[in-house]
Amino acid sequence: MTFESPSASGLTRRGMLTGAAAIGAGSVGLATAPAAAAPLTARGYRTRVVLAGTAGGPPPQDGRLGICTVVLVEDRAYLVDLGPGAVTAYARAGLTMEQVQSVFITHLHSDHLAEVYNLFWLNYGAPGARGNISRSVGIYGPGPAGSVPQAPGAPVQQPEAPTPGLTDFLRGAVAATAYDLNTRMAESRKPDIWNVLDPHDIELPDIGASATNRAPDMEPFEVMDDGFVRVTAILVDHPPVFPSFAYRFDTADGSVVVSGDTAPSDNLVRLARGADLLVHEVYDHAYFATINPRLAETFSRTHTASDRVGQLASAAGVGTLALSHLVPAGVRDVPDQVWKRHARKSFGGTVVVGRDGDTIGIGGRTK
Repeated sequence: MTFESPSASGLTRRGMLTGAAAIGAGSVGLATAPAAAAPLTARGYRTRVVLAGTAGGPPPQDGRLGICTVVLVEDRAYLVDLGPGAVTAYARAGLTMEQVQSVFITHLHSDHLAEVYNLFWLNYGAPGARGNISRSVGIYGPGPAGSVPQAPGAPVQQPEAPTPGLTDFLRGAVAATAYDLNTRMAESRKPDIWNVLDPHDIELPDIGASATNRAPDMEPFEVMDDGFVRVTAILVDHPPVFPSFAYRFDTADGSVVVSGDTAPSDNLVRLARGADLLVHEVYDHAYFATINPRLAETFSRTHTASDRVGQLASAAGVGTLALSHLVPAGVRDVPDQVWKRHARKSFGGTVVVGRDGDTIGIGGRTK
């Protein structure tokens, strides 16, 4: 497992400093160059992971864009989640729209879903600076939850259909943007957007999972296999959201697991067993306990604290742990060394504190 810096045109001061200091496995760099920068690759590695956007939470953050993790097999890009600013993060990482093969959504919270439609709406038809999407792309994610969480006095939006799934979301987005789509098809001869959108609500195995039994013990199940990558999923617990998935990508070069949002999960450990890389969400409990104890208590039930994530990585036996979907996400809120120190309390492998554009090579160099 190796970490590579971006090309010289994309290096920041942090990237140059870490590159100069790196030994052994290599260096971790940042991609903060504009969209025109050369593509980011882990040189000589056929399979790479780009932490394109590393922020958790919907609001804008200082120094990080919304969550988007990209598994690259050769030049084929498999995207996991598209939070606020994720399309920009993807472009800044030097990746093109032609590379997009499939998209996987872990759950239907806004900070994971905000730009899944934008990826296609803004980048199909006429080529832009980062190319265009011109063929059908599979988009995989949760179907309808079946029931909506209830709280005293809380209003329910769209009570006749309060739990739309991923396919419903995309249909609604197309309906809401119909005027724009129709005018562009008329004036610019853009194709029908359904030529590129191919949504799939993931069908769950018959294990008794429901909105009140969100993540029962289960085995991973296959979502997609295109000959380059086999994608399996498992339910994780991110109350009150259901379904909430973690994904595993098995390639000829190694395996990558992306946790999605989850409290500490035995299912996640099962999915990640023996993986080369685990990309896991984290929050800093001490930070929130100081400024908002009630929120810290909520996060303790819905997310994984930075001082517990190492236990999960150790239990799964992964080689490298990358922290992403960091909350708080501002680069000045919690120093990188604090995130790393917490994770290393119970994990002896390599820990990477995700910054937008960091690229990780999987397996051995091919050249």
